[in-house]
Amino acid sequence: MLIDILIVGSGGREHALGWKLAQSPKVGTVYHAPGNGGTLNNVEIEVHEIEKLAQFASEKKCLTVVGPEVPLAAGIVDTFTKKGLAIFGPTKDAARLESSKIWAKNFMKRNGIPTARFEIFDDAAKAIEYVNSVDYSLVVKADGLAAGKGVIVCNDKPEAVSAINKILVEKSFGASGAKIILEERIDGVEASYIAISDGNVAYPMATSQDHKRIYDGDKGPNTGGMGAYSPTGVINAILAKDIQKNVIEKTVSSMKKEGILFCGFLYAGIMVKDGKPFVLEFNARMGDPECQPILMRMESDLFDYIQASIDGTLSHLPPISWRRQSAVCVVLASKGYPESYPKNEEILGLDVQDQDSYVFHAGTKRVDGKVLTNGGRVLGVTATGDTLQDAISHAYGRIAKISWPGKYCRTDIGKKGLTL
Repeated sequence: MLIDILIVGSGGREHALGWKLAQSPKVGTVYHAPGNGGTLNNVEIEVHEIEKLAQFASEKKCLTVVGPEVPLAAGIVDTFTKKGLAIFGPTKDAARLESSKIWAKNFMKRNGIPTARFEIFDDAAKAIEYVNSVDYSLVVKADGLAAGKGVIVCNDKPEAVSAINKILVEKSFGASGAKIILEERIDGVEASYIAISDGNVAYPMATSQDHKRIYDGDKGPNTGGMGAYSPTGVINAILAKDIQKNVIEKTVSSMKKEGILFCGFLYAGIMVKDGKPFVLEFNARMGDPECQPILMRMESDLFDYIQASIDGTLSHLPPISWRRQSAVCVVLASKGYPESYPKNEEILGLDVQDQDSYVFHAGTKRVDGKVLTNGGRVLGVTATGDTLQDAISHAYGRIAKISWPGKYCRTDIGKKGLTL
């Protein structure tokens, strides 16, 4: 009997998860709630409407896969599990690795997981006093969820003071910024290491490198991610073993020791300095846009690994197999993102077929047969190639055929991987 799937979310990550799962011979219909202009079988239920999602999953007998962090932090997995519904993702307790940076930092500290030294504040004056007392650069982080924008990397003390005031005084992130972390800035090379876990063991996904800042050369403010490529030479085989053992497996076993089973995608944002990994942050879900190039390279049936993670039988499966090719995802955004940007602009050129690439939708919607922009990050043009350079060329070749008035993208996604 085929299993129907409900994907919760509306971004490029969710489009990619649905695209990959639909290829499984064991999967029937893939529903998306609420989905976007590129996804099929969309259901008009928002990610925070947990009871409605549960009702739909129950009626359709779906296995549910949760994409974004907000419903995970709200306890969607706990609700579904109590109702006897199959769902892939961490519980509310386990999702604290992402939903509270303070909880995550304290967890890492008490379990010996490598991370930068830090202090916690809820008072701006005391935080500023601390800034003036240290002789190293700082990163200022809002405690709670902030859509990838709650981390401010500071070059000097005035920038740190400005960031503190922005979060604690001006309350730019609302309740998510009620407390902050002041963390030592570690200057190295950043990469993403994502694993899939059943709470007992964790299997690594392919390595990748995200491009967070809005402008070429990693300039400008942080965004939800402007592009990614996989695999990355930042994480060689020796470093991968180190991260797998001392970050991923230690996290899963330490959580289990503390009475929390982590089932789902475990994402470690890693800073590599002098050949050693430091955890910048954890995410309790697949990365976006890392998901798109990773899944383009995945040979194994994703459904098998998701089902085994839910069942606690991941160790029964072989390691995940990967295509030798490189893959690159370039995010096409609306001009003005991550601040204000226009919507409802018609996107042209989506019907051009290309065997080396796939266009994953994010901030789009369909109106009267037209695809319109409906968000900051609009599309994730993802391409493969025998080399990273080939994949980059294929991605930007496909991008050249897509247009709308406010189209914007970085022109250097994947470029830093060419020098590794």
